[in-house]
Amino acid sequence: MPYIIETFDKPGHQDVRQRHRAEHLAFLEANKQLLLACGAKLRDDGKDAGGGLYVVDLDTREAAQQFIDADPFSKAGLFERVSITRWRKAYVDGACYL
Repeated sequence: MPYIIETFDKPGHQDVRQRHRAEHLAFLEANKQLLLACGAKLRDDGKDAGGGLYVVDLDTREAAQQFIDADPFSKAGLFERVSITRWRKAYVDGACYL
């Protein structure tokens, strides 16, 4: 059962996000087989909203927690909080999984 991981950056930590971005992207590339979707949250004007969303194909909440704990952004102390929610995959890329 997949999980949604939503992250919320600490206020005033955009420099931490930028400083660790390359390492974060390498982490995502190394774990792309687990990613159903992921990306930064944006404001309507396209600027960074201070957080991200991951939809990961993992079997347990513990595995989802281990995944986000291993993210370089997490290791750098970027996140103020993280929300992990179990998710039912119904439609992805127009395909029904029900």
